[in-house]
Amino acid sequence: MEIRKILKRTTAAAVVAAFLLGGSAQTFAKSNDSASINEDYGISHITRHDMLQIPNQQQSDKFKVPEFNPQTIKNIPSAKGVDAAGNPIDLDVWDSWPLQNADGTAANYHGYHIVFALAGNPKVGSDTFIYLFYQKVGDTSLDSWKNAGRVFKKDDHLNANDPILKNQSEEWSGSATLTSDGNVRLFYTDRDSWSPDSGHYGKQTLTTAQINVSQPDADTLKVDGVQDYKSIFDGDGKYYQTVQQGTQTDSDNHTLRDPHYVEDNGHKYLVFEANTGTDDGYQGDDQLNNRAYYGGGQSFFNQERAALLQSPKKNLATLANGALGIIELNDDYTLKKVMKPLITSNTITDEIERANIFKMNGKWYLFTDSRGAKMTINGIGDKDVYMLGFVSDSLTGTYKPLNKSGLVLQMGLDPNDLTWTYSHFAVPQTKGDNVVITSYMTNRGLFDDHHSTFAPSFLLNIKGSKTSIVKDSILEQGQLTVDQ
Repeated sequence: MEIRKILKRTTAAAVVAAFLLGGSAQTFAKSNDSASINEDYGISHITRHDMLQIPNQQQSDKFKVPEFNPQTIKNIPSAKGVDAAGNPIDLDVWDSWPLQNADGTAANYHGYHIVFALAGNPKVGSDTFIYLFYQKVGDTSLDSWKNAGRVFKKDDHLNANDPILKNQSEEWSGSATLTSDGNVRLFYTDRDSWSPDSGHYGKQTLTTAQINVSQPDADTLKVDGVQDYKSIFDGDGKYYQTVQQGTQTDSDNHTLRDPHYVEDNGHKYLVFEANTGTDDGYQGDDQLNNRAYYGGGQSFFNQERAALLQSPKKNLATLANGALGIIELNDDYTLKKVMKPLITSNTITDEIERANIFKMNGKWYLFTDSRGAKMTINGIGDKDVYMLGFVSDSLTGTYKPLNKSGLVLQMGLDPNDLTWTYSHFAVPQTKGDNVVITSYMTNRGLFDDHHSTFAPSFLLNIKGSKTSIVKDSILEQGQLTVDQ
């Protein structure tokens, strides 16, 4: 058995012994510092010390998502669909992502920008499927977005001859790239059923397909079916937790989703949201004793661990082992290599969503979205919504927090507010230091007349390790670029 595993088990036993003998968490922290470990597993971490800076830092206008005028917010006019009975309905549209070039910029597909988005019936919470929206390059108005409909036909996943896809219940977020030969390649998350009897409750799998898009006339794009439809990765247990390893409780949020395609030096990769496995800092009581997750000095570690051991969020912290993972792909988009995570959030949260990464001005920028309601940090509230960001000199790290804490965007509106936003996504531009931030607005099913829709975009300035929202930079709903 490895020495560090013996130490970790000894440490956990010592905590129990301290309480059985009438001691306190503080007593243990002060008298047994030598039993703690400091194991970073050779990867970067979102630390408690950095996160504790955020409650004060987020008061600055540099980080606050702009306020939007609810009187100007419209549903997407083309977001039309049909219900199970074939009746026409207006759709909710939430998480979205553009068709991108290999460098992350918005692709020009025969004169159009393409956006893939999750959409569904506002009255049916489980109705979650991917639709294709398109807009002529140069147009920016919400009215100019057209809808090509669902990307996948109802039975495509059953006809793909893939043993994992046959159990798909919903299509979740991902990314899309315009390949070097001009094809549209989609990556998304295949979400299995929530049935406890399945043995893979809510399993998530990184999945891909080539989307065949035609242009029957100058003003129309059409989905002509899919090919090369297949599963890529559903966890290895060592670097990335599988659904079978989870506790299947509400507090233990299994994640293996949001694949984001990126290229570096001719190699293909997917960066995605996951949870750590057994070889890179697994969940459990033992992780509360790892100084690598706390940051700061020894005194901070002693105090913060003692507070966490008595916190009502202690159990959540023991289960929190979020990760932004990375795998390398073969040229045919099959799995080539499972790699160590780029960054993890052990003891902080299980959920760091919407992995988004690109190279800009010689630096690699890694972004993720997260919710305060699923965090364990004092001073962060349940209504807080964040985009966190990190910077590195290379794709695989080491990653350091932007703005010293990792805070890039904060939004604290009541979720019932019409202008509430989430799934913030950074789209790099072909020149300059600004990126366009897209998101969706309005939670599902709250209003009869307002549906989830493209939020107004806005600009974020990035210079080295610092970012700030560009003042008075609100754009059109769903706008992708300011290049033209």
